Amino acid sequence: MATLAQQDIDRINLNLETSRIAWKELQRFFASGVAIFVNEKLDLIDVAIQISRDNQAQVLQWMEAGQVTRVTDAQALAWYEADAEVWAVVVRPYVLVQVAA
Repeated sequence: MATLAQQDIDRINLNLETSRIAWKELQRFFASGVAIFVNEKLDLIDVAIQISRDNQAQVLQWMEAGQVTRVTDAQALAWYEADAEVWAVVVRPYVLVQVAA
């Protein structure tokens, strides 16, 4: 019988914890500075796994490329005014968000 690798287990767990949510419901996380934007070109779960594993080299690469950043005031305001929904997953202490397509 095949066993699942830890990364597969992490992926399954994070998929179960990911949900679509109204941006307005995440305002307190934005206000406290822990809302992190993940560019739509990246897989939200892959980013969550790398952050949870403290893979600083990969996360820094994404940050330097502008693909993983703190949610900006402009993004937050635009999403709020549009009553947008985002995909979100918690990787303590952060809430990762990605624009829902």
